[in-house]
Amino acid sequence: MSADTKIAELLTELHQLIKQTQEERSRSEHNLLNIQKTHERMQTENKTSPYYRTKLRGLYTTAKADAEAECSILRHSLDKIAEIKSLLEERRIAAKMAGVYSDSDPPRKTMRRGVLMTLLQQSAMTLPLWIGKPGESPPPLCGAIPASGDYVAKQGDKVAARVKAVDGDEQWILAEVVSYNHSTNKYEVDDIDEEGKERHTLSRRRIIPLPQWKANPETDPDALFSKDQLVLALYPQTTCFYRALIHTPPHRPQDDYSVLFEDTSYADGYSPPLNVAQRYVVACKENKKK
Repeated sequence: MSADTKIAELLTELHQLIKQTQEERSRSEHNLLNIQKTHERMQTENKTSPYYRTKLRGLYTTAKADAEAECSILRHSLDKIAEIKSLLEERRIAAKMAGVYSDSDPPRKTMRRGVLMTLLQQSAMTLPLWIGKPGESPPPLCGAIPASGDYVAKQGDKVAARVKAVDGDEQWILAEVVSYNHSTNKYEVDDIDEEGKERHTLSRRRIIPLPQWKANPETDPDALFSKDQLVLALYPQTTCFYRALIHTPPHRPQDDYSVLFEDTSYADGYSPPLNVAQRYVVACKENKKK
């Protein structure tokens, strides 16, 4: 089965799941309305009789079952979306290897700067939010949680890579994994920037995988970097990571970090607060300030 056919099938299944979600929600609304009306009658009568207790117990049991059914459908939908995104990424990588490009993913050497910045912003916005089950801990590469020690980034994954610049200085750049050699424990990566056409061969310690899920501040605040923590963050409108301090962590799932970049042109050594998406903030391997 071709990737296009599989994606079409998954989209059809996703459409059906969305319809099921709406049907389930419509069914549960009647029960929730009954709960509200029962509480209003109790307040009017100013008493809680055995009848109302029994009735509410039944209504809340039904509401819990309805919520669990809707949650199950939504999780199934998220799995379908993840599968579709995975197939689209596999198709993009295969086309890139074959030298075939689309309007939505042109070759870097012909990509305008503004187009690249837009693609990076879209990548940050569409990073999935980790939604665990009750009591389930966020996995590695969710928010600030680092990858496991034996983790190997896959072809096409975006990473922060430490490379030597033209002037000999080292810098952290946004890169895409081309391959990993298990014999040498080295990666081959491409600079994501249209201007950086050189392919880099780098050891594992020079690679930091980017988050694969956003952490939800409301349910998993420990999976986020905390205030004043030293990080590497992608400087806005560039493809380079620089050292920064967390000024304000995200308060809502859609929020960015507010960070202070190290900048000697300011009296206190830091820039004014700038927003950087969760996708582009990683732990700093260098603890000492330069």
